[in-house]
Amino acid sequence: MPKRKPTLRAQWLGKMLRELREQNGLKLTDAAEYLQRSFSAISKFESGALPVREPEVLALMDLYGVEGEQQRSALLKLANEISKTGWWEKYSSEVADWFVDYMWLESRAERIQAFDVTPINGLVQTPAYAEALFRAANPHDSPAQIERGVELRMSRQKILEGENAVQLEIVMEEAALRRIVGGRTVMRDQYRHLLNRVERPNIEIRVVPFEAGALVSPNGGFMLLHMSDPFSLIAYAVSPAGGFYMESDDALRQANSYDRLREMSLDPEDSVAFIAALERNL
Repeated sequence: MPKRKPTLRAQWLGKMLRELREQNGLKLTDAAEYLQRSFSAISKFESGALPVREPEVLALMDLYGVEGEQQRSALLKLANEISKTGWWEKYSSEVADWFVDYMWLESRAERIQAFDVTPINGLVQTPAYAEALFRAANPHDSPAQIERGVELRMSRQKILEGENAVQLEIVMEEAALRRIVGGRTVMRDQYRHLLNRVERPNIEIRVVPFEAGALVSPNGGFMLLHMSDPFSLIAYAVSPAGGFYMESDDALRQANSYDRLREMSLDPEDSVAFIAALERNL
C-alpha cells in the first residue's frame, strides 16, 4: 500500500508552529535544542510529515510565548485531532488522501456554503440518486464498491443532524435539478427529499434559474467552509487532478463569487416552489 501523504490537519499545525517560530525570530536549531530533538525532526513537524505530539506542542508554545488561552486551546485541539481517527478513516483505503482531508474539514465546519452546477450536492442526495451517480461514474466497480460509496455519502450527511448540526446553504444551478439521474422515480424521490430537507432550520436551498443569465463561476462548483478558530474561511473545489483548497485572498474571491451567485438565485420560498413544480411535472 502506498504511503499516505501528510494530512491537512498535520500540515496546518506545522504551518502555525513555523509562523510562531518565525515571529519570535527563532531558527529551527533553536526549537530543536529546546525540545532536544534533531533539526530534521523539527523540520518535519513544520511540514506535517511527522506528527507533533501534544507534550511537544505544549513545549513549543512555551518557547514561542503563546499565552492566550484561546490560541493554546486551538493548537492543542488540532494536535489531538492529528492522532485521532474519525468515522471516515475506515474508508481511507478506498478514497483519495485529499478526500479524507475534506471529510475532516467538513466535520469541523460550523457553516457550509455550496455552489453546485451538477449534480445535486452530496449532502442532500438520496441513496438511490447517489447510487445512480456512482454507477454512471464507475461502471466497472462491483456492487459492493458501489454500496460502500453510497454508505460513505450517507454517513457524511450526519453532520446536518443533532444539537451541533452544521448550517448548510446551497445555491444550485437549474441544470443540477433538470438532469434526470437514475430515472423518473429516483428523481421524483430526490425532489421530494430536497423539499423535506429545507424544512430543517439549518438547511437552505436556492436555485439559479437558466433565465438568470451567464454564471459568475464558469469553472464549476465549489464549497465554502466556515471554520472555528484558529481557522477562518476555506474554499474547496474539485478538479480532474483532485480536490484543492484556497485560503486568505483566494478564499475571499470565491466567497465574493458565491455572494453574486446568491444574488442571481431565487429566494428560498421561490426555490421551494420551483422544485415542487419539477416534482409535479415529472
